Amino acid sequence: MKNLLTIESNFRGMLLITVLIITLYLSISMDGPSAQQVTQPLAVNLDELDWGPPGGGNGSPAGLRTARQGVDPKTGGQTYYAMFPAGSHFDLHWHTYDEHVVVVKGELTIELGDEVYELSTGSYIVIPGKLNHSWDVPEGGDEAVILVRRAGPADFHYVTD
Repeated sequence: MKNLLTIESNFRGMLLITVLIITLYLSISMDGPSAQQVTQPLAVNLDELDWGPPGGGNGSPAGLRTARQGVDPKTGGQTYYAMFPAGSHFDLHWHTYDEHVVVVKGELTIELGDEVYELSTGSYIVIPGKLNHSWDVPEGGDEAVILVRRAGPADFHYVTD
């Protein structure tokens, strides 16, 4: 009987060690340098960005242009610039994940839930996930450019009346 208990105890110990080794291997292979994209240095000037073609429609303003800078390999969150033409409006919508935004050029108005903010160059905005928001750029002025960092993949859920 003693030998059976010793064998069972040894088996449990070996099973625990095997589970720990597999867990360690998976954490290294999923989070280690071989599985991650290595962050590359980046320095860009606003006037040298590679803007995509004008787009818009279905709630986003006509003429909206973007310049993607990167994607977080863990969260899928994008970092990008967005250029809104003067007089444009981005319909009320929300996203699943938080957004962090800096106004890098121009002026705009943002509606965040029940609050409205007049913003200019240098302003910083935190838009919590699932918070309704919309953008307006004044008529007759310059376009507005924002830098956006998303906490997860981009999704747009437009609010209809």
